[in-house]
Amino acid sequence: MRCLRQLRTVDFNEDFAIGPGLQGRFTPAGHILGAACVTVTGAAGKLVFSGDLGRPHDGIMNPPAPLSDADYIVVESTYGDRTHPSVDALDELAQIILRTVNRGGSVIVPAFAVGRTQTLLHFIHQLKAQDRIPSQLPVFLNSPMATDVTTLYERFGGELRLPKSEVAEMCRAATFVNSVEQSKRLNTLRNPMIIVAASGMATGGRVIHHLKAFAPDPRHTILFSGYQAAGTRGAAMLGGAREIRIHGQDIPVRAEVAALSSLSAHADANEILQWLGGFRRAPRTAFVTHGEPVAADTLRQRIERSLRWDVNIPEHLQAYELG
Repeated sequence: MRCLRQLRTVDFNEDFAIGPGLQGRFTPAGHILGAACVTVTGAAGKLVFSGDLGRPHDGIMNPPAPLSDADYIVVESTYGDRTHPSVDALDELAQIILRTVNRGGSVIVPAFAVGRTQTLLHFIHQLKAQDRIPSQLPVFLNSPMATDVTTLYERFGGELRLPKSEVAEMCRAATFVNSVEQSKRLNTLRNPMIIVAASGMATGGRVIHHLKAFAPDPRHTILFSGYQAAGTRGAAMLGGAREIRIHGQDIPVRAEVAALSSLSAHADANEILQWLGGFRRAPRTAFVTHGEPVAADTLRQRIERSLRWDVNIPEHLQAYELG
């Protein structure tokens, strides 16, 4: 940890010293802005950590940078047992927004502040520019963290696959809600609108106040845009719960509950295999991590069958000696 605290800010694809005899390098992982694969090289060989891998055809992020050489690979397996559906995200989002607006309702989107929010803003801008949703439909971003992150996406827009003009439009697709008073006022508005607010699984943040106000009304839609962990309000609503507990109250869920099935920022099993297939030689060992047990084991089997690598799924706190 002492060595890590001494690291200076480094750019992608720039070698840097970690400690005695250890060199590091970051390469873009494509998951969210700044997400990196980490390569550590030392006497024991070259070790690559995939981190969270993005998708080759993400809406705003460039694909994960290809890597070609490693003695050891640690790879994530979040979606190691499944593939993402082939659904057009713009079509899916447009249909949900239009049917909600046509019945006089608003769309409440619990969204992750980093990555998912910015993708949604880009898609909303595109739909308005293409006249697929009303151009005057108000859009509010009600998350201080997401607001700060969105300004970073504009500042570092060169890291995205979008042209500069599109990045600027994405970052101006919503009205930023700053104060608590402004946030509360949204719950009193009656005309159709879109509110994007954290947290993404409806476990906290400003979105739960909007759920209290909008979930009981069947005109509205609660739209989830990402993975919902078991035990969260988001998972409960997607599972058909007719009421949710907020601030000690049971809130009826009469609004439509929908999910964007095609908006994951994680590579699926096929996309992980595609990235691993870019290595020119088999590593001595590949370690599968960061996934539920079934997902991790399914990916392990696929790597063994497809690439014929030696693969391990480490147990918690299990140690390996490299070299």
